[in-house]
Amino acid sequence: MSGLQLTAAQRRRLEQQLRATRDAGLYRRTLAILEAADGRPIAELARLLRASRRSVHYWIESFEDARDPTCLADHRGGNHPSLWTEELRAALLASLERRPDQFGYQAVEWTVPLLREHLACRAGQRPSATSIRRQLHDSGCVWKRPRYVLDPDPERDKKTADSPCRPAVAAPVGQVVRG
Repeated sequence: MSGLQLTAAQRRRLEQQLRATRDAGLYRRTLAILEAADGRPIAELARLLRASRRSVHYWIESFEDARDPTCLADHRGGNHPSLWTEELRAALLASLERRPDQFGYQAVEWTVPLLREHLACRAGQRPSATSIRRQLHDSGCVWKRPRYVLDPDPERDKKTADSPCRPAVAAPVGQVVRG
């Protein structure tokens, strides 16, 4: 038992945040606060939310200090500047306007690993594959995997059933065929 008490306004804001969020982590933390305020034991909450008891205690402490649902948001990852400068974005988009074979690559379609190597050579930055996919999505680019098409068989006419050099139907069983 945590002994957490919520006012009606706090409960409404937490429930509204629970309905509005698309972040699974924020959903779990908000749900933990609401359930702890309803008297659910911390050990049970930790088991249901697949978190440690210490994490649930930390979420409750953070909420009790601020008494604001926005304090439950995850603020990690903002400690370094983004790798994606305007120049790097421009290099990515300019590269997509041309085919890779025009840059001397042995490919006719761009792939994320190829874009990664290309940006490392041309722009001096090697973003991760996930980061490149995110930039492509944010730029409105859509893509499909390339489909491999084999060259047509030059001897296809000889292999078809309508070919004049082969009979159109197979001989019945037991009939001798000379050939």
